[in-house]
Amino acid sequence: MTKLALPALVLTGLIGLGAASPFVYAQATTPAVQGQAAPDRAAQRQRPLPGERIEARLAYLKTALKITPAQEPQWNALADVLRRQARDRDAEIQQRRDARQSQGSPAQPATAIERLERRQEMLTKAAAQTNDLVTAAKPLYATFTDDQKKTADQLLDRGGRHFGHSRRH
Repeated sequence: MTKLALPALVLTGLIGLGAASPFVYAQATTPAVQGQAAPDRAAQRQRPLPGERIEARLAYLKTALKITPAQEPQWNALADVLRRQARDRDAEIQQRRDARQSQGSPAQPATAIERLERRQEMLTKAAAQTNDLVTAAKPLYATFTDDQKKTADQLLDRGGRHFGHSRRH
């Protein structure tokens, strides 16, 4: 892996592309009233969409990396890519949620080939997103001081963990 690819992966991991949030969100539940259906358990457990937390994550990164006014144009280019990727993930997640709700009954299990094809599609999409991210991150990383590079490199360790928590798939 090249030295410039690692910072892109750092930022990817921090923004949460494909990684589950390490935080647990508690939600109040209401017991089912006699004659009424209990609330959908999946709806109760829904995690926030990536777009709902992207601005907070960008603000954290900008502060942690100590982005200077001279680095703003490169930072803004990277932030725009990350925002777009978060919006795209929001749309995909919402589409899956809507499809799940409209099915009503449990879906038939996917065949081995269907699962492989879905995995291939996801990996192709992830590669394209990573390319976009590397393209936007390289110019910013090139402007970093040694301290900023050290911070960026430490934000995501080589084990694929962010904020000290392992990734969940």
